[in-house]
Amino acid sequence: MKWSDREKQVYQDIASWERTLFEYIPSDIERTIDKWVEASFNKLDENIKEQFFKNLDQWLFHLHAFIQGSDSQIQAKERLLKSARVLDESITEVSDMKRLTIDQLSYLADQQIAKYRIYSLMQGGLAGTGGILLGVDIPAIIVLNLRAVQNIALVYGYDVNIPFEMMTSLKVFHAATLPKRMRAEGWSKLLEEAQQFDEQLYYFYEKDEQLTNESWLEQPLIQIMKSIVIMMFRKKLIQGLPLIGMAVGAGMNYRLSRQVTEFANRYYQMRYLIDKNK
Repeated sequence: MKWSDREKQVYQDIASWERTLFEYIPSDIERTIDKWVEASFNKLDENIKEQFFKNLDQWLFHLHAFIQGSDSQIQAKERLLKSARVLDESITEVSDMKRLTIDQLSYLADQQIAKYRIYSLMQGGLAGTGGILLGVDIPAIIVLNLRAVQNIALVYGYDVNIPFEMMTSLKVFHAATLPKRMRAEGWSKLLEEAQQFDEQLYYFYEKDEQLTNESWLEQPLIQIMKSIVIMMFRKKLIQGLPLIGMAVGAGMNYRLSRQVTEFANRYYQMRYLIDKNK
C-alpha cells in the first residue's frame, strides 16, 4: 500500500463505520414499512410505476445540475479553492486538492459539513413554524443536502462538473438517503464502481441508470409525516412561537443532514485512498 500511517488510520476508521452498516439489523417496524410500500406499489400498473420513478430520477438529475451551475455554487467552489491555497498556494483547480494531506482535506470537509448541518437545522426550524415555509421544506432539504454532497466531493478533488463525478455525487446522495438497512448495499455498489473505474467514461458518462425505487421513497414519506406532525402542533404556541413544531422540524432535518454528510465524507475519503493506492 502507498498510504501513510495517518491514511491507514483513516482507512481503519472508515472500515469500522462500514461494519455498522453491514451489521445493522432492521426492526419489525422497518420490515412492516417495507412490506406496506412494496404492496402499495405492486397494485400500480407497471408502466405507471416505471414512468413515476423515471420522472423522479429526471427531477433529481435536473435539480442537481441546476445547483452545480448556480452562481452560489460557483462562488462556493471559489471560496473552497481560496481556503485550500492557504494550505498549498499552488492549488488552482479542483483536481489539485488531492495534493493536500488526508488531515488537511478532512479539516476542509469538516468545515463544509458543519456549515450545511447548521443550514439544515435553521431551515427545519423555520419550516416548523408552518405556513409557506413548510410547503417548500422537502425541496429545500433536498437542495441543501445535494449541495453538501457536491461540496464534499470538491474538497477531495472530484469536480462535479465532470459527467462521471456529477452522476457519482448524485448516486452518493441517493445511497445516503436510503433506509439504514439498505445503505450497506448502496455503499458496496459505489465502492465497486470506484474500484472498476473506466477512464474512457470519465468525461463521457452516458449510462442511463435508475436511481429511485420503492425503497428510496421511505425518506420522502418520513418528511411528509414530519410535516403532518408540524401541522398538528402549529397552534400549540409557547411564548408566541410553535416551539414543538420548530423542534421537530429542526431535529429531523439536522438528523438527515448528519446522515448524508457523514456518508458522503466517508465515501470521498475512501475514493481518495483508492485513487492514491492506484
